Amino acid sequence: MEGCRRSLLKGLIATAGTLAVPALLRPAPLLAAPLAKVRELGVLRVGLYTDNRPWSWDEGGKPAGIDVDLARALAESLNVRADIALFPADEELSDDLRNVVWRGGLLGFQRCDVMLHVPFDRTIMQQEDNVVFLAPYYRENFGAACAADAGNCEVVPAQFKGRPVAAELDSVPDFYLLGHAGGALAKDVVHKRTGYEAIAALGDGEADFAVATRAQIEAVLADEPNAGIRKRKGPLPMMLSPGWDIGIAVREDSRNLGFALEETIDAMIADGRMSALFARHGVGWQPALASQPKS
Repeated sequence: MEGCRRSLLKGLIATAGTLAVPALLRPAPLLAAPLAKVRELGVLRVGLYTDNRPWSWDEGGKPAGIDVDLARALAESLNVRADIALFPADEELSDDLRNVVWRGGLLGFQRCDVMLHVPFDRTIMQQEDNVVFLAPYYRENFGAACAADAGNCEVVPAQFKGRPVAAELDSVPDFYLLGHAGGALAKDVVHKRTGYEAIAALGDGEADFAVATRAQIEAVLADEPNAGIRKRKGPLPMMLSPGWDIGIAVREDSRNLGFALEETIDAMIADGRMSALFARHGVGWQPALASQPKS
């Protein structure tokens, strides 16, 4: 599953608030071993979701995507090599954090120094004692797109009743389409393995309307410029999720490593490197709400 996977979004639908970590409230970096160990070994092991295009996926045996490029930039900032570990999402985000960040997998998966593409959310933070959430670097939300000959893309989705509509199986967009207008579209939903594939189905003639994340939609538009796929401009009516911030997670005793990576991310945002990194994948960068100063 992709960025809208259940493990990432459970708990976000009802939670719009996010939590920043002011520098003055951070404890002194008493535990220097994690950062020192990364530098000593010369490797930063980064955990990324597989099948999470455009963020991270396997491209002919090599990892590719926005988060892959970001992982390499973070490793370079520490003068070490990036070791990208792609892993499948578990049923719950807490399982992913346990397997990837603070303990390691039961089947021998070696835990990583940092995990990217983690929801930066107050409720989730309060539930996880073994990890630290830092460096929100993007604001994600849901949107929709239409096929070239599907008509007006701005109408309420119920207007597509009797025509194929696509979404990632068992995702928030899937539940949205199944329940929209009292289930008017329930018999018309075409299930795809990922949100990226749901949008790509519009260009393949398999669907007239599709719901996915903003990044997935923009990535397909960039990858298939001649497919005639049109992005919906207006918001989706009655979509429960207002959007969510994405950041990083490190083990609780690796705070100093997390702070070092956060400094790099902040610098990349400030000097335009983050926006340029996203643009290379056809996705417009959106600042996380938690990273913006309060007025």
